Amino acid sequence: MLALRSEAQSTARHRPATRRPGALPARPPGAGMDLRELRAYVEGDDPRRIDPSATARTGIPHIRSFHEDRDDTTLLIADFRAPMLWGTGTALRSVRAGLALARLGWQAVMRGGNVGALALTEAGIGAIAAGQGDRQMAAIARMFQGEHDLALTRPEPAGLGLAALAGRAARMVPPGSRLHLATEAQAITEADAPALARLARGRRLTISLIVDPAESAPPAKALAVTDGAGFRLGRLRALDLAGDLARLRALGATVEQVLP
Repeated sequence: MLALRSEAQSTARHRPATRRPGALPARPPGAGMDLRELRAYVEGDDPRRIDPSATARTGIPHIRSFHEDRDDTTLLIADFRAPMLWGTGTALRSVRAGLALARLGWQAVMRGGNVGALALTEAGIGAIAAGQGDRQMAAIARMFQGEHDLALTRPEPAGLGLAALAGRAARMVPPGSRLHLATEAQAITEADAPALARLARGRRLTISLIVDPAESAPPAKALAVTDGAGFRLGRLRALDLAGDLARLRALGATVEQVLP
């Protein structure tokens, strides 16, 4: 995780294509979530900002504008519960989740943002409040490592799910923050859905589904499965996440697959 700093540093350097103003991306991400004003439309306004309710109520086109969102806070959320503690490739699915989150954390540090982290294991929740700089990311890497070691040595369930994690995350970061949750599709149950939907309101929630090599490209030959007394032969099918992607996007989150 610490070695990913150099990778993020190389991608953070932007070279302008020209010397004219506007060649470099601006740091503020744009309009935020807090309403600044609601006023009548004038020529030159962006028609995409027209407010339907005010326009219908007054009969005159009105536009809605928001305060500029300058806060850059990223919360990294790692799921280290039992469904993530396996893998058929070069690393456990949980390890790949930690690396994917660390890469995003270093990118946030390089652009001067705040970064915090949460880790969910069968034993409980580990957390680090948002902060800045290399030292902050080093602390997050140590926390992820410690919580992952704990997950491997203490498999007893504590009864905590993503719903409890979502409530903790909402208290840790302000509205408008970026949240990145690394997990797998079946680990998000129907009981978790309402809490994740509330978390996505006013925040940019991205759910990264960690896909194992056996799920994306299963072996073609038949495999033997045994329970110690007998065995059967079976073939694995490629994982179809279409239904899960639609279910999670309906919560207001951005969903992506992290392939091997």
